[in-house]
Amino acid sequence: MADISNRKLIVEVCNAKNLMPKDGQGTASTYAIVDFDGQRRRTKTIFRDLNPRWDEKLEFSVLDAKSLAAETLELNLYNDKKTTGKRSTFLGKVKINGTSFSTSETTDLVYYPLEKRSVFSQIKGEIGLKVWLEEDKIPPPSEEQKSSEAAPPPPPAAAEEKQPEKEENIANEEKKEVEKSGEENKPPEDSKTEEPPAPAVVHAEEEKAVVARKSPNLGLRESEPRYHGGGGGGDRRRRSAYDLVDRMSFLFVRVVKFKQSKPEPDSLAHAKLVIGTHSIKTKSKAENKEWDQVFAFEKEGLNSASLEVSVWIDKKKGATDDNSTESSNLGNVTFDLTEVPKRVPPDSPLAPQWYTLDGKDSPGNDVMLAVWIGTQADEAFQEAWQSDSGGFIPETRAKVYLSPKLWYLRLTVIQTQDLQLGSGATEPKFKNPELYVRAQLGAQLFKTSRAMVDSSSFSSNPTWNEDLIFVAAEPFEPFLVVTVEDVTNGRALGHAKIHMASVDRRMDDTSEVRSRWFNLVGDENKPYGGRIHVRVCLEGGYHVLDEAAHVTSDVRATAKQLAKAPIGWLEVGIRGATNLLPVKTKDGTRGTTDAYVVAKYGPKWARTRTILDRFNPQWNEQYTWDVYDPCTVLTIGVFDNVRYKHDEAGKQGKDARIGKLRVRLSTLDANRVYTDSYSLTVLLPGGAKKMGEIEIALRFTCSSWLSLIQAYASPMLPRMHYVCPLGLAQQDILRHAAMRIVTARLARSEPALGHEVVQFMLDSDTHVWSMRRSKSNWFRIVSCLSKAAAFAKWLDEIRGWVHPPITVMVHVLLAAVVFFPHLVLSTMFMYAFLIIGLRFRHRQRVSLHMDSRLSYIDAVGPDELDEEFDGFPSTRSPDQVRIRYDRLRALAGRAQMLLGDVAAQGERLEALFNWKDPRATGIFVVVCLLASLVFYVVPFKAFVLGSGFYYLRHPRFRDDMPPMTINFFRRLPSLSHQIL
Repeated sequence: MADISNRKLIVEVCNAKNLMPKDGQGTASTYAIVDFDGQRRRTKTIFRDLNPRWDEKLEFSVLDAKSLAAETLELNLYNDKKTTGKRSTFLGKVKINGTSFSTSETTDLVYYPLEKRSVFSQIKGEIGLKVWLEEDKIPPPSEEQKSSEAAPPPPPAAAEEKQPEKEENIANEEKKEVEKSGEENKPPEDSKTEEPPAPAVVHAEEEKAVVARKSPNLGLRESEPRYHGGGGGGDRRRRSAYDLVDRMSFLFVRVVKFKQSKPEPDSLAHAKLVIGTHSIKTKSKAENKEWDQVFAFEKEGLNSASLEVSVWIDKKKGATDDNSTESSNLGNVTFDLTEVPKRVPPDSPLAPQWYTLDGKDSPGNDVMLAVWIGTQADEAFQEAWQSDSGGFIPETRAKVYLSPKLWYLRLTVIQTQDLQLGSGATEPKFKNPELYVRAQLGAQLFKTSRAMVDSSSFSSNPTWNEDLIFVAAEPFEPFLVVTVEDVTNGRALGHAKIHMASVDRRMDDTSEVRSRWFNLVGDENKPYGGRIHVRVCLEGGYHVLDEAAHVTSDVRATAKQLAKAPIGWLEVGIRGATNLLPVKTKDGTRGTTDAYVVAKYGPKWARTRTILDRFNPQWNEQYTWDVYDPCTVLTIGVFDNVRYKHDEAGKQGKDARIGKLRVRLSTLDANRVYTDSYSLTVLLPGGAKKMGEIEIALRFTCSSWLSLIQAYASPMLPRMHYVCPLGLAQQDILRHAAMRIVTARLARSEPALGHEVVQFMLDSDTHVWSMRRSKSNWFRIVSCLSKAAAFAKWLDEIRGWVHPPITVMVHVLLAAVVFFPHLVLSTMFMYAFLIIGLRFRHRQRVSLHMDSRLSYIDAVGPDELDEEFDGFPSTRSPDQVRIRYDRLRALAGRAQMLLGDVAAQGERLEALFNWKDPRATGIFVVVCLLASLVFYVVPFKAFVLGSGFYYLRHPRFRDDMPPMTINFFRRLPSLSHQIL
């Protein structure tokens, strides 16, 4: 008997750092409890150490390999109660999703930050773990087991007698185990503090016995379907159902093969399907070959009540002409569509049957068919010939694409040695040459700063210590090329190739990356050009941004070990579109639109099938995504398919934009279905154009409300973005590099997702100057400041006694604040609670999407739109560019004056303290001295009350001129007079 393999999960608890002291003496005696799939293990206790080290390996049996992705490994850290004599206290926990388990024992050490059990827990520190899966060989059964297995089963009567006794024994054993574990896990009397359960350590022999009782077949239990809301799979029953879209009925015909009563040698045959005006034929195959093709006809578009399937034999006309053939009919079979059976998944597929062809000339021929009526949820629908999508055209099929996995590649250039700086007789000599290092990965090229070296010494060792960061996509480029170049004479001193397969990977900033020396290869005359010292690694702790920051849909770290369990899932039903405008002309006579939809969330791109030549297409396709952060954005775009048609030169066109919408998940209520129609507006050089409407159904399902609330308190990006942050300019460069990589990879798919589609979905042109966007952002700022302006206007009306009763009430409120200051904060928060609570019934009840008014597309001129669509560099005439340049100069002049005024205010305040104007600063110093003496005598409450009453005094007691303090501040000097 062959060995049977059983997987085991190995958890190596290495060490912890910076733990919270819990024993009352500034230390902690720590142990860890690890739970996985109903199994529990405990480490030893490390006494009085806030940085304990265990280096213990804990083994867990993987009882169900199919549900491993839905399992969660949980580690809880406690302070041992033996040291305090009271109770064990909680130090933190870590949860690791089953999808992040490594399959290699050489996995890297990963430090996980300790999480809180509740909001009031005081937790800090991190713990280092290694988690991997390994195969465990189960030895073959012994001779006694073989003989027991080979023994015949007992008679039914005996089995019935032994079965109750066996069940009773098992029940008694399980009852004893439960009672025993209950005694061990019994909580103390004082349950208000954080008390961990006692570690019920299960020995290997006991665990095998329990497993054997659960499944007597070699200690392995049968896999059962699981429906976890927060696991990697989610609720499979809901995910597989098409409950957000309308079910569309299709007539499916599977044509398998045929057989002849009198076979003809070297003959090919094809089947032909006819339903009214619909006609399609299969590929030509020999008799022993199978067609095995599926055809899907939209039932609403059928104009006949019968289906006719016929088989035709293709024969050559003559021996000299190989291309000319003639077809003869072997017969046909007719189906009444009212008698066709219906199939609804998860019913098993309908088995094909042999049908006799009704042929007068050659009877006795058969064809194998299967005919049924199903929906778009049928498994055969995706690969079938579809009547509304043009048949077997690859560019019109519904497909799911995945963005490549992106990494940041960090190259640290340290120094070089033994460089050959042209000291030969035929090479020119330079006194102080300037060197820099150029690194290239694929199409990405970065350079270090220049370093000047002294060529008089024999050995030149310039030092940089600079980081160059690239974006690398799996599968990686084969080599990273590093070149040392001399700026003085413009030549390369040597280059080195770093194999990407040998580059180290790290998950956080604590992992050490080894530095390496590489020999520089020169030209043919100098095969050795020196050495270069570098440090290179792939950063897995970052999230590589490939979208604009305001529309990001994924914030997870690149490393699989740092992945967290999803908090829910998002279901999107793409129902249909109405009143689409024609985008192109068909046969030069009439307009037509071949529309399809692309939905993007995270690394997953979903593309619907293309429905040809319809202005009201109905897709009714549903897709599902795992959600890891609620503050992310779903992007949906509608396009007109041009790529499925090739011109005379065999080239494909570019798909035209019809419209786009975005939905932020945080604006959606959990477990609620949103079915709305959204307007599709596209911006063209001639202006904004409404292209129609699209109907989308959305449902965000939350598996854990606690995880959802905790997500709002956690950082948006992974830890490395805050520990080792990247500069804003560097992030922008890397983001555009990632966009180009994603665009190139998706364009290489089959069928390709066009680069114009990817760039439109990723908003790759947000950095390009646009007068429209500038106006939109300006009015956004004005809208935000309008609330402050309204408050200032209201305060000025109170101060001006426009409404005397309100002004008197403000006086009373001022007195109450002065005499009862402890009620200020509670009153403010209660006021906010009441106001926001009353606005709950006026909340937005539909999902937000693109706003044409906010985009400012109706208030811009045609020249400004043409400027936005103009490429870089500009392709317009010099006169038009000069007009736009003058307009930009005028706008920049106003912005320049605004920036100068803002800077002058800060410089005046700084000049007051730096004696830039000695007289003004002297006056201010004297005023400060007098104010300190006055405030020492006058109570603070009296000062606040007097200042408030003075500010709210009646207008008849005021002067029309500006107050003294404003005059004094305006006279302070700034640096404006020093600018040329």
